[in-house]
Amino acid sequence: MKKTDNGRDPLAWEEISTEHIIQDEWIDFRRSSWRFPDGSEFEPFYSYSRRDYVVIVASDTEGNYLCVRQFRQGIRQVTTEFPAGGIERKDGREYGSPQDLLSENALEAAKRELLEETGYESEEWTHLLTVPSNATIADNYAYLFRAENCRRVGGQDLDETEFLNVIQLPAQEIERLIAEGGFQQAVHITAWLLAERSAAGPGSAPA
Repeated sequence: MKKTDNGRDPLAWEEISTEHIIQDEWIDFRRSSWRFPDGSEFEPFYSYSRRDYVVIVASDTEGNYLCVRQFRQGIRQVTTEFPAGGIERKDGREYGSPQDLLSENALEAAKRELLEETGYESEEWTHLLTVPSNATIADNYAYLFRAENCRRVGGQDLDETEFLNVIQLPAQEIERLIAEGGFQQAVHITAWLLAERSAAGPGSAPA
């Protein structure tokens, strides 16, 4: 990959200006203008900042997977997905990346979210991948984990905006839901495929 004399990728854009349209404790929604590699300029480009989050592909001692069903206002549907949630920050905001403002690391967040949403715990954790949530428009990252042999130790402890039910599904049912468009979170599907590849062993390709 070629670099310019100043070390920048020749395909990188240069940000000219940014307007923070909404910047509260929940989101930083921005309107920006950019200069392209050929020197031309364009606006507006919209982007937002939200906090990093975790997704957990969790299986119980019988080999079933812990999923949650909840309403997602973006698509206005009740979805089936894996337990997930944001990594807590010291400043209470819902966005921003400086690591010194985090009150927990990604694994701690994954363990907490699994317990809060399902009442289950695990002692067998694998970090699958850290990936941009939506590189086109957002700057946050998703930390994907696998948790095995989960055991129920209590009930749910949900936030005031969370209304969800826990269901246990065999692998075949998750595969069917994905194939039929019934497992509606793209990053969660990525986590599933990585977990399945991990279970099959190093170097294994998806079936």
